[in-house]
Amino acid sequence: MEESKRDKEEEEIWSWGAGTEGQLGMTRLEDEQLPQLLLDLPSSFFSVRPISLLACGDAHVVTWGRGTSSQLGLGDMVSIFGPKYVKSLENLVITHVSAGWSHSSFVSVDQSGAGLSKDTVYGFGSRKRGQLGVSRDNIRIISLPQATIGLEGIEIVSIDADGDHSAALSVTVVVSGASSTKSDGHLHTWGRGFCSTSDVHRPRRLPSSLCFIQVALGWNHMLVLTGGGEVFMLGGNRYGVLGDPQKGGQRYV
Repeated sequence: MEESKRDKEEEEIWSWGAGTEGQLGMTRLEDEQLPQLLLDLPSSFFSVRPISLLACGDAHVVTWGRGTSSQLGLGDMVSIFGPKYVKSLENLVITHVSAGWSHSSFVSVDQSGAGLSKDTVYGFGSRKRGQLGVSRDNIRIISLPQATIGLEGIEIVSIDADGDHSAALSVTVVVSGASSTKSDGHLHTWGRGFCSTSDVHRPRRLPSSLCFIQVALGWNHMLVLTGGGEVFMLGGNRYGVLGDPQKGGQRYV
């Protein structure tokens, strides 16, 4: 009875905050102080499976809001007011998505072959500081998804995009006979450097013995949570965001 009742419940999406560039998915370009129900959503948006996170799903990716740096992945540099499917991702299984100020990143998984799944990180939008991890050429904006170089064959469990930098968490998969185990949480960063740190155009794994389980990027700093319950802050005015948390980070317990 309870399961049947849940099946009949309708899912809804609510948004609030700054909305002058269409990022709330409303028909009006206004800030909203209170949660507002998104009404202009196609029925197919909910047809595949229930939504667990607005930023990720197993079938389709939809974007809306500020698009002046092509961060919506729609092939243009136009802001839109309501959700629109990113057609170039329709054939991919998306597991993680992160939308930053001027670029976006996501992770797809290929489970078609035998053995372990293979993750691929993609990005689109501004790449002026290397935050897409695609190349070192002079192209400042990428309007369609391109694969990030340097994370091939790595299992990605989390990704974050904000400011002019990106970060991802990966795990090590150890195969023993017919079974496999996962251990450690490795932190990879790329994009804008701070203080005396130069920009990083390819993902770089931080040389740390710490096990990271969660990462959050701000405009000028990064927070990482370890498996032991410790939080390290990197970046800001004093520490380099792409540095080593064991040497340069501020610890919070």
